[in-house]
Amino acid sequence: MRLILASASPRRCELLGQIGVSPDAVDPADIDETPLKAELPAVYAARVAADKAALVAQRHPGALVLSGDTVVAAGRRILPKAESEAEARKCLELLSGRRHRVLSAITLIDADCRARHRLSTNIVTFKRLDRAEIDAYLASGEWHGKAGGYAIQGRAAGLIRAIQGSHSAIMGLPLYETRALLRAAGYPLD
Repeated sequence: MRLILASASPRRCELLGQIGVSPDAVDPADIDETPLKAELPAVYAARVAADKAALVAQRHPGALVLSGDTVVAAGRRILPKAESEAEARKCLELLSGRRHRVLSAITLIDADCRARHRLSTNIVTFKRLDRAEIDAYLASGEWHGKAGGYAIQGRAAGLIRAIQGSHSAIMGLPLYETRALLRAAGYPLD
């Protein structure tokens, strides 16, 4: 039973390794990830994960295809994957001293083309960040390409007052839900 990871994220591969899973191939899906007009964060995350899996499944008939998408949401607002320092600064200033949601959606398409979906909803609370803390974090470069402009598995961990939910989901792949989907599809675990 071949497992294809439809993601370019090295974190997702590392996280799969934590549950003893090594994909047979990594085949990232190149899709338009622009949110639709008035699309809510949870709907967006689920749609993007499903679209990635569907595209990659067409290229690997008979294989299991696993995809994911992680969204940082402040209220109904979907924060970007920060590509510039200014974008990351805006995200961190917005998240400073407040709670926000991290939504991690996964889709698994099995050998019979059945899609299974899960969504992990998590709450992260940042401490109130002063300018020097934001400047120092931005100087680290960890924010680049990260949803909401931060990576919980790095220096940002020292700026986070509390989390509710799954640490692995906040990193980009909810391992409990992933393991459950793989087991349901008959993938050998343990």
